[in-house]
Amino acid sequence: MDVNVFLFPDFETLDAFGPVEVLGRIEQYTLCYVSMNGGLITSRQGTQILTKSVDEADYSGILLLPGGQGTRCLVDDAAFIRTLTGISQQAMYCLAVCTGSALLAKTGLLDNRKATSNKKAFAWVKSTNGNVTWIEKARWVVDEKYYTSSGISAGIDMTLGFIADRFGNKKAEEIAEAIEYIWNTDSTNDQFST
Repeated sequence: MDVNVFLFPDFETLDAFGPVEVLGRIEQYTLCYVSMNGGLITSRQGTQILTKSVDEADYSGILLLPGGQGTRCLVDDAAFIRTLTGISQQAMYCLAVCTGSALLAKTGLLDNRKATSNKKAFAWVKSTNGNVTWIEKARWVVDEKYYTSSGISAGIDMTLGFIADRFGNKKAEEIAEAIEYIWNTDSTNDQFST
């Protein structure tokens, strides 16, 4: 199954590569990096990633959408939101990290669903779509195929939760142990919400 990591200029590096570290340890998953037009995409921290054009991927698997400063202008980019809507509908699972949930919310696919986001940007994210049931005190939230996480490092917790849902807790715990990560297994335990 393909994992499509949908990148854009000024994405937050850990939003993408924390989950990639986890997803990349599943033999059944193949990682693919895509962007609107392909080519080099530079993160907020200056990391450059070579991507395929969004038209070159199979979206029937998992879509991973990071957040970051680049989301601020993309919520008003009609072509980007239209593309994101199409590939999110095709995906079996959508995982949005941090302010990536604002982009997903803008598609309308989170209408009448529960979601969360980065607490430092929560008011802005909520303003992008009032039809979403925004959960402020949550490390991550699951609503059917849609997984959304709080800020940055919470994407790792969410992705381990996703792995636990697909393969069982033991597999998620093995991955956490392998990467020497202390997994917050309780999605409601969010010390950053206050």
